[in-house]
Amino acid sequence: MSSSETTRTDSAGVPAYDSVDVSVLVIGAGAAGARTAIELAERGVEDVLVLGKRSHGDAHTTWARGGINGALGTHDPEDSWAIHAADTLNEGHFVNDPDKVETVTKQMPDRLRELDEWGMAFSRTDDGEIDQRFFGAQSFRRTAFAGDHTGESMLNTLVDRAQELSVPYRENVMITTVLSDGDRAYGAVGFDMDTGDYLLFNAGTVVLATGGYAAIYNRHTSREDENNGDGPALAYNAGADLIDMEFVQFHPTGMAVDESDPEWEPWSGRLVTEAVRGEGGHLYNAEGERFMKRYSPNQMELDARDVVARAIAQEIAEGRGTENGGVYLDLSHKSESFIRERLPRMYERFDSLGVDMSSEPVEVAPTAHYGMGGVAVDGYGETSVGGLFAIGETMAGVHGANRLGGNSLAETVAFGAVAGERIAERADSPGHLPEEVLDDVAKPQLRDLAALAGREGTHEVTDVFTDLQDLLWEHAGILRDETSLRAGLDGLDRLREKAGDMDVGGVTSDSFEFAIDIGFMLTAAEAVLRGALQRTESRGAHYRTDYPDTDPDWQRNIYFERADVGGMSMHTEPVGTPSETVQEALDEGYELDYHQLE
Repeated sequence: MSSSETTRTDSAGVPAYDSVDVSVLVIGAGAAGARTAIELAERGVEDVLVLGKRSHGDAHTTWARGGINGALGTHDPEDSWAIHAADTLNEGHFVNDPDKVETVTKQMPDRLRELDEWGMAFSRTDDGEIDQRFFGAQSFRRTAFAGDHTGESMLNTLVDRAQELSVPYRENVMITTVLSDGDRAYGAVGFDMDTGDYLLFNAGTVVLATGGYAAIYNRHTSREDENNGDGPALAYNAGADLIDMEFVQFHPTGMAVDESDPEWEPWSGRLVTEAVRGEGGHLYNAEGERFMKRYSPNQMELDARDVVARAIAQEIAEGRGTENGGVYLDLSHKSESFIRERLPRMYERFDSLGVDMSSEPVEVAPTAHYGMGGVAVDGYGETSVGGLFAIGETMAGVHGANRLGGNSLAETVAFGAVAGERIAERADSPGHLPEEVLDDVAKPQLRDLAALAGREGTHEVTDVFTDLQDLLWEHAGILRDETSLRAGLDGLDRLREKAGDMDVGGVTSDSFEFAIDIGFMLTAAEAVLRGALQRTESRGAHYRTDYPDTDPDWQRNIYFERADVGGMSMHTEPVGTPSETVQEALDEGYELDYHQLE
């Protein structure tokens, strides 16, 4: 990797910028980006650079707590990758890409063993095997875990491995544009969030591993500056298609708090891991009724996330919610020592807020958690734009209409390895940035960034940001209908106008970062609203009150394409067919019997 010693200026008003040449640019330093870089390094590709928006090791992966799936068969030897695939397709309501599902489920036993070899602190059985727990809607115990801090432990392991391999990394860099002529990617433009320097990366291959788009909602499990739709928007603007953006998973158990209490308010919507239910937690409404008996008598609290989230939302809507707008999640029938051992982070969090999980319940409510949609990619993670890859939550295809808990971390390491192998086969040099891409894409983007910095306007960035999140929650939340979705699209048009008249600080300010985020969020929000309006059925996490049934004719994926004229266009395509092996597992009809936990 080489960097120019001096910055360049342009007589037409292009600001000074630093130029960096690299063969493979990995945008995103969470599990997906780290695992891709590791694969590249192990295959001898040295000219790699990983970019992160935050300090090294401080990626959103650390917030994934419950576990990571793989059919190891530690407790249930009858489990297999094919049954794992069948569970994934079932809970994706059969709009997943069967080939991508098979890729992940076949990979995962080896990926778990690999993480173990690299030193990940998995929880263990008495005989020293990697322990596995039940997770919602899975037929067997296949969720490996490290207490209730699995994502943190996994990312630490991957970062340590990357450092052992001397993978180059640069922190506190935000990418604003992928350089593309619509057919091929040539690099990216961004800025250093600490120094304010503008940056141009010339790269032979670009990998988007930037997470999802759940933070476009006002109640979500992400930090405000993450999962704002960066990856999908960057890919879309570069010429790649998006798929199934209407499928947004609302995790059943975010924290429901008194938002007038300054101690509790920052925790609103934050994840209460599914592992609490996986370890036997019960859900009760304000009347003391264990209400999942009414919605899912066989799987109870461990039914699929969309089922449990809608059940909780229904209880709240019908007046059986708690004072803070939630329901109760109770693990007090378990001993304090059990909770401390199996759920240490959860116990510590609530204990610090004055709640003892071993003696009293906690309040929870649904919260936006994960985008099942994302960038359309092939079986190796490459988009239709040559040299542009998207992996992890940024890509689409694995989860369909509803994600199994524990499959998100699995997807990151599985496709990180697959994409890394593919890229390594052809990565040789930074390539050549065509003059027309420099003039028509890079320089205008640099001018736009300079014009945005310090711009005076009528509206505060934080107000537009919050208004956008509120609009999505109101018009494209758990329960949707045509009238509300159309109103949401109208409201989005008004927010676009406000976004063009914002008061923005300098390059290193929070308001500058969030102004960039708003641009990404508007793209993701439009796709969510348009897809939800077009999909006239209910399937998985997408629930239309005016079309409450699943329509077999809608077993299709919605594609979103950036049109030359008229903005966002859409078309649908049928899904693929599972392999014979996976179909046999589907036909067997495996299913968790929750009552074995009682």
